[in-house]
Amino acid sequence: MSLTPKLQAFKTFATQAWALTKPYFQSEQKWKARGLLLAIVALNLGLVYMAVLFNDWNKLFYDALQEKNATVFWAQLGRFTYLAFAFIIIAVYKFYLTQLLELRWRAWMTGHYLQRWLANHAFYKLELARFTAKPNTDKGNPDNPDQRIQEDINQFTGYTISLTMGLLNAVVTLASFVGILWGLSGGFAFSFLGSAYNIPGFMVWMALLYCLAGSILTHYIGRPQIKLNFEQQRYEADFRHHMVRVREYSESIALDKGETVERVQLDLRFSRLLGNYLALIKAQKNLIWFTSFFGQAAVVFPFVVAAPRFFSGAIQLGELMQISSAFGQVQGALSWFVDSYSSLASWRATTDRLTSFEASFTALAPDGIAQPATNSVALEARDLTLALPDGVVLLAGAALHAKPGDSVLLQGPSGSGKSTLFRALAGIWPFASGTLERPADAMFIPQRPYFPNGPLRDALAYPETASSYTDAQLRQALTDALLPQLTEQLDLADAWSQKLSGGEQQRLAIARVLLKKPTWVFADEATSALDETAESTVYKRLLALVNTAQGAIISIAHRPTVAAFHSQRWELEKLPDGAPALYKLVEKRS
Repeated sequence: MSLTPKLQAFKTFATQAWALTKPYFQSEQKWKARGLLLAIVALNLGLVYMAVLFNDWNKLFYDALQEKNATVFWAQLGRFTYLAFAFIIIAVYKFYLTQLLELRWRAWMTGHYLQRWLANHAFYKLELARFTAKPNTDKGNPDNPDQRIQEDINQFTGYTISLTMGLLNAVVTLASFVGILWGLSGGFAFSFLGSAYNIPGFMVWMALLYCLAGSILTHYIGRPQIKLNFEQQRYEADFRHHMVRVREYSESIALDKGETVERVQLDLRFSRLLGNYLALIKAQKNLIWFTSFFGQAAVVFPFVVAAPRFFSGAIQLGELMQISSAFGQVQGALSWFVDSYSSLASWRATTDRLTSFEASFTALAPDGIAQPATNSVALEARDLTLALPDGVVLLAGAALHAKPGDSVLLQGPSGSGKSTLFRALAGIWPFASGTLERPADAMFIPQRPYFPNGPLRDALAYPETASSYTDAQLRQALTDALLPQLTEQLDLADAWSQKLSGGEQQRLAIARVLLKKPTWVFADEATSALDETAESTVYKRLLALVNTAQGAIISIAHRPTVAAFHSQRWELEKLPDGAPALYKLVEKRS
């Protein structure tokens, strides 16, 4: 028999949640994780057992009040003291161990996803995937991976543990109290069409019907929260991300006087956030209307049903209070779905976001060129084909060759794929195919170099540790790159991408090269922000570096002054319409 669509959707969700949960409990930390989980389960069971003891205490204590039996009253008050003390100890350690498990689980999942995000250039490919993904979809294009790793994992671990333990507590509580309530509630006798009937355990059946109706209504009233929670996390992350971009590009925005445009963009994102949040509040308000009524009615319901037996003298006050307590426990256990629906909706949204993030790694474009063979002393590319993320072919079947001692200038029209070719030579462009061999000791200088925030020595040595070099080596590299004013600021921590001018950033990137002394250098517009004198000085030093190391330099540049430092040219020339690619690569001697 085929599953109904809703049951199939629940099965799919459960499979997704288990797929996200299982790795941690099967990881290298599995014994600690399982041990903590078992301890938390035991403490939850202990709390249920304490509830059973409190239920028994209710009968004895309130019977003593009704009978004005001071001896039993004080004895039960003393018993309450140690019961309460035991309950407090269990509750405290249940909280502590639960938080500890959440912390360790979050730490493991964060490390796991950081490793996957940073491995094999996945973080770079996910950004490229934005060019091919359809708007407002997650396929191959997870929005804000940083938010998914930082916030969604935190919410997923917290909700998974709290909801699972809550469900366990509800099941055990139901199993513990349903027998008590059955025995206390007695039968319900009535006549119908001249026949007498008796329903044993009447209050158990009433609790079941009460909670079943409440659960069904809760689902239909609260169902919109699932999508709204998903979208709320997206809009929050988009708003935060745009503010980060304004901070990162503060100088450019200020020079362009773009504050008004940025305010409009931020207002647009914030209005989406507020609009969705308002819809979420309204959905939660509708659910609270119902759950509040549901909960308040449950308080008086057992008294209404049991009152006739109490007033007839069939039961005493203690038994009435015991019935109320037992009904409350059974009703509370059966109402777990009602009470937890908002959390379930948030958990569902978080699980969906993490699942789509997980799927995005599988959907990544495969490496067109495997990591270049680095056992060669020369650069050799055969049958090299480059394409854009949207599938447009830039270059088809090209061949490249450069040997030690060469100095090659790559030129072509703007947008012809010069930087894309460099990315392919570096082995990071996924939309490429062919065979590539390249010397291992090579460094690439991108158009926009990256500098981590922190001490200048770390920005200079990146991605290596600054401790790999002496202060004298670091200062010499800065001096050779025409940054003598920074030689005494090695321990100054700052946001160097914002503090330094464009020309200073380019010189700092060149200082890295001069510090590490690679054999081969690939420079992509590495001196475009420098004046001709500075450009000439640093290029002479780069050429001296690679010549001493018996390597080569390959540059992208438009200035004629840079061409003077190169003996060979690779030119990308436009092909006619209908050709297999947009450009062809032509090798020329300068």
